[in-house]
Amino acid sequence: MPLSIGDKLGPYEILASIGKGGMGEVYRARDTRLGRDVAIKTSAAQFTDRFEREARAIASLNHPNICTLYDVGPNYLVMELIEGPTLAERITEGAIPLDEALAIARKIADALEAAHEKGITHRDLKPANIKITHEGVVKVLDFGLAKATAPVAASSTDPEASPTISMHATQAGVILGTAAYMSPEQARGKPVDKRADIWAFGVVLHEMLTGKRLFQGEDLTEVLASVVKEKPDLTSVPANVRRLLERCLEKDPKKRLRDIGDMELLLGVAQAPALSSPSRQGGAKWLWPAAAAAAVLVAGALGFELWRATQPVDRPLVRLDVDLGADVSLGAPAPEGSNVAISPDGMRMVYASGNPPKLFTRRLNQTKATGLPGTQGAVAPFFSPDGQWIGFQTSGKLNKISVEGGAVVPLGDGIVAGASWGEDGNILLGTLHGLVRIRDSGGPPETVAALTSGEVALAYPQILPGGKAILFSAYTAVTPDGASIEVMTLAGRHRKTVSRGGTSPRYLATSNGTGHLVYLNKSTLFAIPFDLDKLETRGTALPILDDVANDAAVGHAQLSVSSAPSGHGTLVYRRGGGDAGLLTVAWLDSAGKTQPLLAKPDIYGRPSLSPDGQRLALDVTEGLGTDIWVYDWQRDSMTRLTFDGKAAIPVWSPDGRHIVFWSTGAGMSVTRSDGAGKPQPLTQSKNFQYPWSFAADGKRMAFMEQDSKTAFDVWTVPIETDGAGMRAGRPEVFVETPADEIYPAFSPDGRWLAYASNESGTLQVYVRAFSDKGGPDKGRSQISNNGGTYPMWSRSDLFFESLDQHIMAAAYTVKGDSFVAGKPRLWSEKPIGGSAGNNKNVDLASDGKRLVALMPANEAKESQESQNHVVFLLNFFDELRRRVPAK
Repeated sequence: MPLSIGDKLGPYEILASIGKGGMGEVYRARDTRLGRDVAIKTSAAQFTDRFEREARAIASLNHPNICTLYDVGPNYLVMELIEGPTLAERITEGAIPLDEALAIARKIADALEAAHEKGITHRDLKPANIKITHEGVVKVLDFGLAKATAPVAASSTDPEASPTISMHATQAGVILGTAAYMSPEQARGKPVDKRADIWAFGVVLHEMLTGKRLFQGEDLTEVLASVVKEKPDLTSVPANVRRLLERCLEKDPKKRLRDIGDMELLLGVAQAPALSSPSRQGGAKWLWPAAAAAAVLVAGALGFELWRATQPVDRPLVRLDVDLGADVSLGAPAPEGSNVAISPDGMRMVYASGNPPKLFTRRLNQTKATGLPGTQGAVAPFFSPDGQWIGFQTSGKLNKISVEGGAVVPLGDGIVAGASWGEDGNILLGTLHGLVRIRDSGGPPETVAALTSGEVALAYPQILPGGKAILFSAYTAVTPDGASIEVMTLAGRHRKTVSRGGTSPRYLATSNGTGHLVYLNKSTLFAIPFDLDKLETRGTALPILDDVANDAAVGHAQLSVSSAPSGHGTLVYRRGGGDAGLLTVAWLDSAGKTQPLLAKPDIYGRPSLSPDGQRLALDVTEGLGTDIWVYDWQRDSMTRLTFDGKAAIPVWSPDGRHIVFWSTGAGMSVTRSDGAGKPQPLTQSKNFQYPWSFAADGKRMAFMEQDSKTAFDVWTVPIETDGAGMRAGRPEVFVETPADEIYPAFSPDGRWLAYASNESGTLQVYVRAFSDKGGPDKGRSQISNNGGTYPMWSRSDLFFESLDQHIMAAAYTVKGDSFVAGKPRLWSEKPIGGSAGNNKNVDLASDGKRLVALMPANEAKESQESQNHVVFLLNFFDELRRRVPAK
């Protein structure tokens, strides 16, 4: 019976169906014990004891070119999950060039030799059982494994898929392997050994070099007859591999190459015709071809010199590790795009730094960066084609600003995943709904490419040179593994896949009309020649960088490329891996000791403890969407409260029955904390509203609202709760200035409101009486002295987070109508991670003795160096031409 998503086989949870194999269904699954994805192959029948013994022997194979067998169940196999096309799919594109084919063949031979040394024979070697990963690694699948638990009647209509493999691997009379790749002894049903693999190796190598199957027929009978009787025709393969193929394809196994490791001895041994002693006349005829050959060599040499004179001079790659300054904090990689960008002329960079982030720009011939006012909360900056404007996002809004500063110009709404600014004034945007286009002067968006069946997002587009086609990532799941690289013509909307398993695609026009496609897979950047006219890749992708930072959600690369100076190209990137954004949740006390609370790494944000201290609400990011979850640590269970990917910033009501949250583009919403019922709208506003805290009696809630004129302001709203649910009254502004007022927190007695403001130029924490409706200075006490954010109250102390992510505490007293705070002290020397913008990373327990904190899953990735260092690669295009030459 086919399995469904969510079903379990032992500790393995089914994630998706991959397809059908010889045994039965093949699934992608999650090993819940080890936290890794695996491939599971199922069988309709139970495995025999002999098969299990053989399978466990095969599991002992440990080789980089062999797919690892992890586990054997009663009727299923658990194997290494290999991403990438099969060799059969690669051959459908045509014959493989000799050098590339031999490189693949050597890896196959290495795998066979390792297995043969342990007495293991594959018995079913064929292109469909060989994969080439997106990193270019060759993997041989299904070593020595049967495709069914018992013989099955073979179809005579499909030579590719039959006959089937038997469990009884060495039993005489049983036909093993796929017909077109069988050795003659296999086709006759005789016992086989490693020489059957050597035969199949020769058939596969011939197919790689010619693009055609060696033994063909209209049905199974004809194919098997051809294998047994016909002499292989090797005239179409290069001479230097012909001798190797002849030895591999000897029909008598006794005359066949005995060890695959001897293949190198036969490469380059071409058979030369015998020469007889020529007559005088014959000798004269022999001289003319020799003279002609000499003339060809001279002409070729002159032609090469003329050709070389027209080629660009390659410059050596120059790598510069640049420290942007101790005050720079680039934040965790985010799915919206890279927080570092370089201008098209290669002379200016822009980056988002701080908490909340703000844009800074710097010409590379200057020593200091300049902040761009009005860009608080900005992420994912990108340049206009002339380098005079910078596009960016703030809380779901697309904006632009001049590189010289000035007013921020709003362009449109929506959460964007990557952008490309065209020469024609159109900006192409990736979204959860497809690719859209908007004018750089603003206006309504136009859909360019809608989602197709099974897709969840189209992201990170690039308008290709000439403006006639676009390159982008298509996601069938909100993970890096769910991405493919697509290209589409704008005129006819013709679309095709150019690579699978890659993210952040970019076409780089390197020189003389040639170009390369670069893309990321995990933290490795690959490059492959790309034909811009045919919109096709050429050859094999090769790794060129292996330490590119990217977000854990969708794997978007933190890099940017310019074509200047003089077409040699500059690449700037951040170092790190795809786990840089992964967090865990822990208790933290004043001594700096941590205790795991939610150890499973994920992309968590805004932890919020329930009033009774028994549950924790968080928002959890999956790809490009975020939803609210509640964790009950007594039961170790997670309950999902929202499902549309548009919810964040959970805030508990004082009675613990409800959670208010920000709903993207629709004010604030509320839902029951036990998961019963559906979320309901609480407020409506044209501006973004972020809930933050309730007064103790539950009758008033404080939130921050983003306004295009006054930035963030603090508001409160009256709340009514009864059996029918929660309702909001008319909101009232509390603090409104041109600066940002953010993170409002009610005191335990409801008399005071703490918040953070950057009015002084640096975020500081302030307290005001809640009844105070006067100007910004009246009745206000400044709590922090060196910057602060995220105020939190206990009965005796006001806690906040310093700008370097340490927890501070200030004792306070109330005398009549006066609020008196002491000098802030360092509460814990342990820094907190996971903070970016309004992504609050801590919450205080009611007793004030400990707090819950988001901590980096890999703390090494959160070092200061990862926050303020970038790498420049000068002459990057020259390096591409050298390492990945266009054919």
